[in-house]
Order: sequence, then C-alpha cells, then structure tokens
Amino acid sequence: MPQSKGPFYMTTAIAYTSGKPHIGNTYEIVLADSIARFRRQEGYDVFFQTGTDEHGQKIELKAEEAGITPKEFVDNVSTEIKRIWDLMNTSYDKFIRTTDDYHEKQVQKIFKKLYDQGDIYKGSYEGMYCTPCESFWTESQLVDGKCPDCGREVKPAKEEAYFFKMSKYANKLIEHINTHPEFIQPVSRKNEMMNNFLLPGLQDLCVSRTSFKWGIPVDFDDKHVVYVWLDALTNYITGIGYDADGNSSEQYKKFWPADLHLIGKDIIRFHTIYWPIFLMALGEPLPKQVFGHPWLLQNDGKMSKSKGNVIYADDLVDLFGVDAVRYFVLHEMPFENDGVISWELMVERMNSDLANTLGNLVNRTIAMSNKYFGGVVNKTGVEDAAIDGDLKAVVTATRDKVQAKMATLHVADAITEVFTLFKRCNKYIDETMPWALAKDEAQQDRLAEVLYNLVESITIGANLLKSFMPETTDKILAQLYPANPEAGVRDFDDLATFGLRETGLKVTETPEILFARLDFEKDLKEKVDAIQEAQKKANGVTEYPQVEVKPEITFDDFEKVQFRVAKVLTCEAVKKTKLLKFELQIGDEKRTIVSGIQKYYKPEELIGKKLVVCTNLKPRKICGIESQGMIISAWDDKDNLSVLTLEKDIIEGAEIG
Repeated sequence: MPQSKGPFYMTTAIAYTSGKPHIGNTYEIVLADSIARFRRQEGYDVFFQTGTDEHGQKIELKAEEAGITPKEFVDNVSTEIKRIWDLMNTSYDKFIRTTDDYHEKQVQKIFKKLYDQGDIYKGSYEGMYCTPCESFWTESQLVDGKCPDCGREVKPAKEEAYFFKMSKYANKLIEHINTHPEFIQPVSRKNEMMNNFLLPGLQDLCVSRTSFKWGIPVDFDDKHVVYVWLDALTNYITGIGYDADGNSSEQYKKFWPADLHLIGKDIIRFHTIYWPIFLMALGEPLPKQVFGHPWLLQNDGKMSKSKGNVIYADDLVDLFGVDAVRYFVLHEMPFENDGVISWELMVERMNSDLANTLGNLVNRTIAMSNKYFGGVVNKTGVEDAAIDGDLKAVVTATRDKVQAKMATLHVADAITEVFTLFKRCNKYIDETMPWALAKDEAQQDRLAEVLYNLVESITIGANLLKSFMPETTDKILAQLYPANPEAGVRDFDDLATFGLRETGLKVTETPEILFARLDFEKDLKEKVDAIQEAQKKANGVTEYPQVEVKPEITFDDFEKVQFRVAKVLTCEAVKKTKLLKFELQIGDEKRTIVSGIQKYYKPEELIGKKLVVCTNLKPRKICGIESQGMIISAWDDKDNLSVLTLEKDIIEGAEIG
C-alpha cells in the first residue's frame, strides 16, 4: 500500500432542513463525493463532512404550519436528506446536525468568546428582512425592492440584536485574498466578493435574533438566539472537534484548516467573507480553498415548487439508476456556468455515453473473448506497433490528464477524459476488426492480443471511473475478473502502466448489460408525467390548459350566436361510433342533436338534465342523423370533459346570453 500523502479535509454546505432536496441540491453532495473518492484514490487520508442546518425562523414557521415542534420537523427532514445522500452512494465520514449537543455548546462558547474580546457588541437593528435567507438588508442593497440573494419579498423589521465588528478584520481578509489567489474559486466569484462587498466597505453583521426562539440561545442573554450563519458556519470546525476553551481534539489538529469548502454560488458571500472573519477573530487558520459551484437548472430556469418543475434524485434513480444520475450531474455541470437537466437530456446521455460508448464496449469485448477463446484472455505479444501503440499511449496518459483536471476541480472535464479512453477503445475495435481476424487461422495470436489490449484498457478506464461511478466500476471489474474482482483493482500509481493483467485469466461467461438504451416516449413519458402530476398535486401547483387564443369579435358578432336551455328527454349511444343521440325539449319544440361525448358519459346520466345548447347552428348530418344544433361542453388537455349544466332550475327554452 502506498504511503499516505497526508490529511485532506473537505466539506459541503450543510443542507437547510426546510424540505426535501431536489437534484440541484443533490448535485453538490455527488460532486463532493467524487472529489473525496478521487483524493482517497490518490492516497490522501480524507475526512469528508456534510450534514444539515436546522435552526432559524423559517423552520419555526414551517413546523408551526405542520402542527409539530421544530425539533420534530428537522428530525424528519434531516432523515430524508440523509436518505437521499445515502441513496446517491456518497462516502461522507461525518453527517453533522446543528442540533447536535456538542455543536450547540461550542457555538455558545464561541459567541461568548467573541463577545468577551470585544468583537461582538449589543445594539439594535432596523432594516428590511428576508425570512427565507434569514438576512437583514438596507434599502440600498435591495434589488427592485426585493432580497438581492433570492429575489423574494422583504419586510421591515426592528429588534434588539448583537453585532459582529466586520470592519475590524476587513483589511486583513482583503490582504489574504490578494496573497492567496487559490482561496476563492472560480476567479469570477472572487472578483464578485471583492468588488461588491469588501472594497466598498463592510457593515457590522447582526449575529443574534429575538423575534423567534428556534435557535441556539445566547447563554448569557437568553432573550437572544444565535444568528443562523454564525451557528451554521461553525459546523466546519465543531464537527471535527474544535473547542473554544482551547481543548480541541487531535482530529481537529490533524485536519484543520480545511482543504476545501464546496458550496453553491448563492452562499459564496457567507463562506468567503463572514466565515474567514469569524475564524480570524477566533485566531484559527483560514480554509485553503472555497469553491462556489454553479447551479443545475431545469430547461426553463431555476427549479421551483411554485413552478411545479422540481426534479428529485430518487425519482431519477428509480428510472435511470444511481450511477447514470451521478454521471449526468457531474458531466453536464460546467466549471463556472450553470448546467441544465431535463428528463429527455438524461435519456440522450444514457443512450449515447453510457449504453453505447461504455456499456456496448464492455459487452462486446466480453462477448468476443467468450466466442473466440472461451473467455480466456491471453497476452501473446503479436502487435501492430502503430495501432496498438496509439491505443496504449491514450490509455496510459489518461490518469495524469484526469488528475490534472481534478486538481483544479474541473470534474466534468475529468470524466470526459475517462470517456475519451473508452471511445479510443471502440475505435480500436473498428481498426483491428476482431471478427475478421477470427476467420484467419494464422491471426489467432493477433486476435488474442487485441482482446487482451481491450480488457486491459477497460480495466484502467474502470479504475479511473470509480470516483464518479463507483457501482459501475465494481460491475465492470466483476465481469472482467469474475474469479477475483479485487485482481482488477489497481493502485493509483499503477494506472499509467499498461499490461499488468495476468495472462490466462477468464472473463465472465454471462456479461451483464450495464446500461439499457431507452426510448423516452415509449419507456418513460408515462412515468415522468405521473411523477410530475403527483408533485404538482402535492405542492398545490395548478397547470392550466393551453388554449388557442382566437381573434377578437365585436358585440354584433356575438349577438349572432343563440344559446338556450335544453332539457334532455332521451339519450342513447349510436352504435359503432363515439356519438350520443339526444332528444331535447327547447321551449315548445323538440330537437335531435348528436354529440361525440360517448366516452365521457353514459346515456342514463344525462336524461332529465338541463344543458346549454347552441340553437341557431346550421343543421348537418352526422353518421346519417341530422343534428339540429350543438351541446356546449368544457374540456382540457388532460382529456377531461363536462357538459355545461345550470346551477338553478331555469325553464327549458330560456335564452342564455
């Protein structure tokens, strides 16, 4: 086993327990997991922490709406978040909750320490408050009168509060950012923080609240609870054993400062301004890097329950599998710009990249090994220097290319490098044409060498894929090394060396389809529609029918159409058609009208009803029956139909207008 390269501590933002995380929230934990797995593969002693942020006014209000205590509410949501993180096969070492006893006690100690040394003072706050963001804003900071972070409504608020002297440490933080260009990534996020917040000058920060109770009490002034960001951000040190009294754990001494805080771009300000200033005040070193990743958006913009367009990880996994979802969110997210997700795009990637490029490569390599050599893979040394040499050059160079991309957190580009290897293998099959070699007795050793090269290349590629799609790697190695899958696991240092597979080993006799091709309309549309309908219903979202807007008409035009009340005397189905035949009483006359609504009503349901009928429509023959008007109905694009009836008992023949 290679010697450890040393500790590597990384965190995600802790998920806010206001509700179930959607795929955009879930992207962060998958991204973090891929980085943690890769660092372990490189040889680092990784500690990977995630968790949940559980205090604040928003939680208190949601719990009240649900009729349960705030603790019961966050227990339920935190459990659901952890379930999703586990479903996505993420390898975190600690799941911290800000309601953990140790964390709460340390937050109280930290608050008292900062107060005693004069960094926190008591005052009062008056400003515009955004409840979802738990943030106060001045009028000048608002954008179109709304919260600059989330765009929601703000309300005026005034209350007694404790404040942190941000300006005291601002120059020191500016100097740190200028001398540590790697501290805030991508660079665009650094420029945003410097130009929009630090250089114009920092205002003192409100760090306590009195208008709600669901928070960590300030132990020397229990009217106040600790402001959510001072509470939440400190999880990164309390989770590994920081103690404000100076008795921090050996784990803390080993892993702090963090190597990487991975967060969404929307909370970059809290992590690159507030958090480092809190640490400076505590006398603790700053994290080495904060990476503000972009968002994963729906085709029509940011996911929102009010839009009814939220996609959840567990729904995706049910239809595509864990690793397909992991591949998609990692591969489709650019380094700096927002990515896009849709059900249709998932199917496209599933078919092109996973089923075709990777799945088909593994399947036909194993199938040919079984067909031509009974599954035995032998190295014979019969090479084509140019073709084999180019394949090996691509394969052995991939490790360093992936490592270089991962070093700068260009994760999507790292995965692309691995799939470039698999594409080169497919090209190699086209170049060598094993099926043609199999027909020539003199080419059997060459055929064996070709198949050996393919199996060895796929083995290296599968090992490099493990950080991103761990289950898929295990499945591939189990098929290439069925007697002992561990024989296919390579040390990171060996992934640039070609030819380590022992000759004479067999592949599986029954290859597994890694990824099946899908047809969205045929295989998934009905299921996706059901998921979306259930979600909209649960979130109270109404989807209105799409109706063609017709040209305006004048009142005189409308006056030409006559609607009257008609009583149904008889109603019967017209055989071998979709029609119902009505005998109607309209004033002192009787009329026959046929209507294509047999699918929606049984004849006996309508007898005796009073309907709305257009009576001056020119008669026409329908299936041999003269129809003397039209029954008026309403319908939507979900195939619902209802004839128009009257709320009150109006006499038949009465005019409607």
